[in-house]
Amino acid sequence: MQNSNLPGAELLKTVLEPLLEDFQHWFTRSRNLLETERLSFMSHQEQSALLLRVKQAQNELNTVKMLFNATDKQVGIDMATLMPWHELVTECWNVAMRFRQEREN
Repeated sequence: MQNSNLPGAELLKTVLEPLLEDFQHWFTRSRNLLETERLSFMSHQEQSALLLRVKQAQNELNTVKMLFNATDKQVGIDMATLMPWHELVTECWNVAMRFRQEREN
């Protein structure tokens, strides 16, 4: 629940900062999986393309984090930027889940 007493900058720090850290965490885990494992349910080209998208998202995220920190956490992020990251994280979760399921069988 949103605390309406929080000033805008504090709200950004409270909500956006942990969100950016979550994206960083999941992109790092996804990149590690895609770089270290051969996923039998994906072609090499599909796996490479997904890895490339994760690396690109990490670069974008690093740029946003630098801007966020350089402005003393005073800048927000457009949903048009966040939604593709969210979709990519969801796609990576599905890949990781399928990878774990296939390892268990």
